Amino acid sequence: MKIDFVSDVACPWCAVGLNSLEIALGRVAGEIPVEVHFQPFELNPAMPPEGEDTVQHLSRKYGIDAQQIARNQEGIRARGAAVGFTFGQRPRIWNTFDAHRLLHWAGTQGKQRELKHALLQAYHGEGRNPGAHDVLIELAGAVGLDVERARAILESDEFGLDVRQAETFWQQAGIHSVPAIVVNDRHLISGGQPPEVFEQALRQIAAES
Repeated sequence: MKIDFVSDVACPWCAVGLNSLEIALGRVAGEIPVEVHFQPFELNPAMPPEGEDTVQHLSRKYGIDAQQIARNQEGIRARGAAVGFTFGQRPRIWNTFDAHRLLHWAGTQGKQRELKHALLQAYHGEGRNPGAHDVLIELAGAVGLDVERARAILESDEFGLDVRQAETFWQQAGIHSVPAIVVNDRHLISGGQPPEVFEQALRQIAAES
């Protein structure tokens, strides 16, 4: 079974969804062989390098006030805790394109999953900038990737076209919100679902296959 996990580092529901999916994968391990590939999606492709205050950004984008944002974040925090992800403060929203370039490279090195988790933890857990090159290089080293190679990628435009092409592919396939979990190129599971929902869907798809 092939799973494409389409997501953005800046998306809190993607952190919830990934942990939830992995719980489900643990439950079907040994029964259903699975390959997971992480695919790029940018919630805020026009975000400048200096980022933007989270409350200001969400207020403008969704037309909600600070109190509603706080309530929403509390709900996400609870859902994260239920699947083992601890959210910290995220005072700013950043550009994630370079993170996606590094994730693309990590996929060629067998370290994509590890880097994805490190990026989600750095941003959603610790409020660090996942677009800052020093943070990206540090995280690359922490998961066992070549630090100098990571630095060279970030100082160039390497893998930029690959990321853009992948983003366009998934958008044209109808993906307009994340996380989007695409199974065997045919089945779509949307959002940060509970582990039970993912498990049931995976078992059903496997049985039909």
